Amino acid sequence: MIKEEKKLSGPDLSKGVPFAEVPPEGMLLGHVANEEVLLVRSGGEIFAVSPHCTHYQGPLAEGLVAGTTLRCPWHHARFDLRTGEAVGAPAIDAIGCWEIEQRDGLISVGSKHKRQKSKQNDQTAEEPQKIVIVGGGAAGFAAAEMLRRRGYEGSLVMLSSDEALPCDRPNLSKDYLAGTIPFDYVPLKQERFYAQNNIEIRLGRPVRELDVVNRQAVIAGEAIPYDRLLLATGAEPVRLTVAGADRPHVHALRSLADCQAIIEGTKSSRRAVVIGASFIGLEVAAALLKRELEVHVVAPDKLPMERILGAEMGTFIRMLHEENGVVFHLENKVVAIEGQAVRLETGATIDADLVVVGIGVRPRLELAEKAGLKIDRGVVVDQFLETSVPGIYAAGDIARWPDSYSGEAIRVEHWVVAERQGQTAALNMIGHRTPFADAPFFWSQHYDVPINYVGHADSWDEITIDGDIMSKDCLLRFKKNARVAAVASIFRDLESLKSELVMEQEKARA
Repeated sequence: MIKEEKKLSGPDLSKGVPFAEVPPEGMLLGHVANEEVLLVRSGGEIFAVSPHCTHYQGPLAEGLVAGTTLRCPWHHARFDLRTGEAVGAPAIDAIGCWEIEQRDGLISVGSKHKRQKSKQNDQTAEEPQKIVIVGGGAAGFAAAEMLRRRGYEGSLVMLSSDEALPCDRPNLSKDYLAGTIPFDYVPLKQERFYAQNNIEIRLGRPVRELDVVNRQAVIAGEAIPYDRLLLATGAEPVRLTVAGADRPHVHALRSLADCQAIIEGTKSSRRAVVIGASFIGLEVAAALLKRELEVHVVAPDKLPMERILGAEMGTFIRMLHEENGVVFHLENKVVAIEGQAVRLETGATIDADLVVVGIGVRPRLELAEKAGLKIDRGVVVDQFLETSVPGIYAAGDIARWPDSYSGEAIRVEHWVVAERQGQTAALNMIGHRTPFADAPFFWSQHYDVPINYVGHADSWDEITIDGDIMSKDCLLRFKKNARVAAVASIFRDLESLKSELVMEQEKARA
């Protein structure tokens, strides 16, 4: 069999292209030695980098150049154009970089930089000897990775109540649950990563107490000392409390084990009932349809996700799911699960071999409360993510931080926020003074329709719509007191990135 050569687009950059062919603050896609290369022009400088995001291989050529960073259009990962480093989650790994030569008005691309084996050394005089991370989710993983990336060489222990390695949780309600990707995509890093980076990860070891006086994290049979500690305990699903909610075919979805139990349940099921029309609930509904189950969704809402995205987007989301086969039972509640049937408050019943509950999550605050940390509907942190107890930081779903853009203290349950807070907390635990100033971002996938959301709007006075929601081409601005608090979009990736950048610039000026 003759192997088909990879088709490459654009010019051969090794032969040189005129400087003027790369637009100001723009990009030109070409190739070098059978590998795609993206030329990026920022100010008077030219950079040559890989054109694919290391998160989900998003097309960086369709992204946004902002100073010396390049932002991915899909999930807003960020890369340093000088080094290729992933400087903003959800990407962790760097992109490739190439040598550039400018001569006689031409730009030519030379050899590819070799990956730097030595880590950056950001050690400071304040560097602690022992760091403990409590939690094995997005924030905890991102913090551990960043500490080692920045050259921290002290003791680093991660304590996770989960039995599984830190995983890509968004996939648990999307592609992995749908069966469209293999398990290899689920772990954020394989076990060897932790060994190679001297990260002592203890799975299935919940922390029972934080001894803030003696600076120890107490697990069963052992007290682990720390100089700095990151509390990243995340959130847990709100449990259904009706009769029959403890039946074996009734599941919540948070962990890998939860996801695998649902997948196993689909093998012997014909019809599923999803309780809750949240992002997670509807992503689960779409995934179960992919596994060829009949899917019903029960929720008290008039429209799915209306509280977060407004009536117009809620109407679209309902129609989208109905077009794909979901049967909605809105403005209704489940009052009991009786055998293989779900009974509604109207008296109607729905046969269900499988039930998935997605009625929200609550932050895990017990450790923080017992340790005497300041609590206000979350763990209160300052702009550097440090709690009321010096030396203890918090990140992710539990953290309530002062948001300079809105002027309010907010707590956000988004994957990318948790990762970026973990990264920021890591820097601050080794002596940096880096405020957390990112605009919150999340994405949700419904069949072939991605919804991106930037900012934070618990409430709004007005929603303006640019484009047409029903045509899957729109950008919604949620305004409060005449100011844009958040932006939601469908297939308006570049505008979404620009909105994020504007919010961050306003934060910087605040």
